[in-house]
Amino acid sequence: MRTGSVEYRIEDLAHHSGATVRTIRAYQDRGLLPRPERRGRANVYGETHLARLRQIADLLDRGYTLASIKELLEAWDAGRGLGGVLGLAAEVDGPWTDEKADRITRAELDAAFGGTPDEAAVADAVALGVLEPMPGHADEFLVPSPQELSVAVELFAAGVPLQAISGHLRELRGQVEQIASRFLEFTTEHVFARYLGPQPPTDAEAAEAAELVRRLRPLAQQSVDAELARAMRLFATRHLRRHLDPEQPAPPADDRQPVALPASTMRAVQGLVGEENAVAFIAAATEREVQKRTLDSLVTSNPTDQ
Repeated sequence: MRTGSVEYRIEDLAHHSGATVRTIRAYQDRGLLPRPERRGRANVYGETHLARLRQIADLLDRGYTLASIKELLEAWDAGRGLGGVLGLAAEVDGPWTDEKADRITRAELDAAFGGTPDEAAVADAVALGVLEPMPGHADEFLVPSPQELSVAVELFAAGVPLQAISGHLRELRGQVEQIASRFLEFTTEHVFARYLGPQPPTDAEAAEAAELVRRLRPLAQQSVDAELARAMRLFATRHLRRHLDPEQPAPPADDRQPVALPASTMRAVQGLVGEENAVAFIAAATEREVQKRTLDSLVTSNPTDQ
């Protein structure tokens, strides 16, 4: 697997930005987009070009004309005018991790997962965004998060089926997206609301907000890392004890509180997992929901102590 900063051909840049090749060339001709680096006979683009294309698209969505966008971008590059506002947008749109995207060939991918090609697993990884096809390179993929792919490789090596890994990622992603959403709502309410009035912030206010984004950027991950470590220690200990001592008596019956479920719900569960597994299924589903809500509450409870 090759490392380093991501480089794009113009077709790749078009794919990742959503712009057409013709549009990219037109932006270059109008001075909206920096010229690419010449590498032999090829033009090479980088993350700066991708970020600039996304800024242009955002400003177009806000109703700016190409002429006014050029003035705004020139002002930003010169540190004048609405540079603070654009700088804030760039700060928010920037990467929320130090991890760098990578590339992997199909041969390298197959070798990492046992050496046997699995088209269904590759299609699932593409659908999840773990892999992104590279236009014009049928045997190569962009890997937005090499760390995420490495986790999948290690889980597979430990014996976890690829289908189970994909299912786990989907479930985890939904829970993490909820935590991210709640963290953004929380910080918007208590930190950024003063910058979100009916009028755009001044350059000074935008610069102040951008600095706050830089300061708060790592807090969500730090909070989740600390609480996940605490939860894993707690649940892993209980899990290990339960499996090391299978003869351990079940909790007294009076510690369990029966819950009446609608007959239609019980029939539906029994139809899914069988009558003999229905109780265990409901208990596991309840435990997952409790854990999910516990994680959800982390972003709103004692934020300064996390």
